[in-house]
Amino acid sequence: MAYTTLSLSEKIADGIVDMITREGKTRGDSIPSARALAERFEVTAPTVREALRRLEATGVIVFRHGSGTYVGPGFGRGLVANPHVAASASSVLDLIEARLVIEPNIAATAAAHRTEADLEALRAACDNATVPDVVEDVSSHFHAVLARATGNPVLNDTIEAMLVFNRRQRQELRQAFIVPDTDHAEHQGLVEAIEEQDSETARFLAEAHLRSLRDAVRRQLRPTD
Repeated sequence: MAYTTLSLSEKIADGIVDMITREGKTRGDSIPSARALAERFEVTAPTVREALRRLEATGVIVFRHGSGTYVGPGFGRGLVANPHVAASASSVLDLIEARLVIEPNIAATAAAHRTEADLEALRAACDNATVPDVVEDVSSHFHAVLARATGNPVLNDTIEAMLVFNRRQRQELRQAFIVPDTDHAEHQGLVEAIEEQDSETARFLAEAHLRSLRDAVRRQLRPTD
């Protein structure tokens, strides 16, 4: 069996992640410059810059022009995705079908395990979704917050990765198929079921919400004569 040897830049990238973890840094905290990291790891600055570019690609770190390098939203996320995928009606349908497999069970599990802090975050995410032209942070998206309420970090990572991967498809959904007032009301109903810890109602509402979206997309793909 052949084993792949990590490149030096990959090893340095792992070392930077370990450094962030050991120092207890979280999202938004600054990390040392490339020059300082090169001295710390006893490698050249170009090697560190390559390692940082690797970490930037997965959102572990972010560069802010004229400011420095910071821990990004991908730090600690177990699953990552490519956000640069072209959207089409068929890919939107694929997204909804995938969500139908996963999200009703997530809603049911969230209802069983949610905390008061989860409810507060869900209400905020529900309200934030009604604000026009808001810059969306994937971790604060309603369905990411819902997954976090399950208490299962793998489910949280899965939904966040799906949201990143399907950014363009979600924009297509929002523009072509989602009625904001209806969407908000359905999310509110889901939050109420979760507050009551009613898993079966939460499952039913999540599935009904996604089925209605799927049917709207199908009608566009296969319009009636």
